[in-house]
Amino acid sequence: MTIHLGLIGSGNITETNARAARAVSGVDIAAIYGINAERVDRLCREHGGRPYRDFEAFLTHRPLDLVIIGSPSGLHATHGIAAVLQGLHVLTEKPIDISTKRADALIGAANQSDVKLGVIFQDRLKADIQRLKQWVDEGALGDPLLVDARVKWHRPAEYYRNSKWRGTFALDGGALMNQGVHTVDLLLWLLGDVARVQARTATMLHAIETEDTAVAVLEFASGAIGTLQATTAAYPGYPRRLEITGSLGTVVLEHDRIVAADIRDGQARLVDHSPRGQNQSASSATVSDIRGHQAVLEDFIQAIEQNRAPACDGREGRRSVL
Repeated sequence: MTIHLGLIGSGNITETNARAARAVSGVDIAAIYGINAERVDRLCREHGGRPYRDFEAFLTHRPLDLVIIGSPSGLHATHGIAAVLQGLHVLTEKPIDISTKRADALIGAANQSDVKLGVIFQDRLKADIQRLKQWVDEGALGDPLLVDARVKWHRPAEYYRNSKWRGTFALDGGALMNQGVHTVDLLLWLLGDVARVQARTATMLHAIETEDTAVAVLEFASGAIGTLQATTAAYPGYPRRLEITGSLGTVVLEHDRIVAADIRDGQARLVDHSPRGQNQSASSATVSDIRGHQAVLEDFIQAIEQNRAPACDGREGRRSVL
């Protein structure tokens, strides 16, 4: 069975999704839509598909089974609703949208159209993060007590200057909604709902509308407390770090790998002591490692074929926007 895929957007992340799609057996890139004709044409030459600058014409391209949305964040729901109304399955880049109202409209439209809706939070499918999720769910850490999450990344001025939508309230949402949202999703996925938040945001370095730095104190419904830092102003950019302490021990995740696991259960636990290497996301918006996106797409296709929920469906994806 061939899955005919359409890509929405012509930026860096669509390049990543195109490369990921080509790595998945049975997927054919049928069409690519974007407002930058030169980029769309190049993507089609390199990865296949028919180029479109007219969105309505793109949506009526056939055969077409699903679309991956890589447009600016504030357009995700608008593009997604238009696609589901054409009977297309929708897999969107994070966040599902920067507006909960629009996110709810997309979720409702997908349910009404009886199509699958997924959000690309590829970290959920990474091996060490899944191990951590299993340990938390099994109670290996005991009762969650304390969490510390740090996304101390850097984006140069040209990151915002070269893409006018970035750093705007209308289309981007800032460092927390764009860069920090993966970690917000992980905190909710691993530890459950947050009952109370105290936060401070500021534009510390970049000449943008939105914040480039956010600091929050979190109180989880479980009783655990924690802190979250997210910034694009921390030169040169450092690996994301997540520390979770429970009544039975502590686990530290860095560079998406478990680097410490000190748990009072007597069991030996594999810890990754290999060299860290460069964390590209910490200093660049380009995603060169496609394995996470490939895994998300493979899971989403299986969800369609097996009529089940994908790894992160619309309602799960919405939690990090609330």
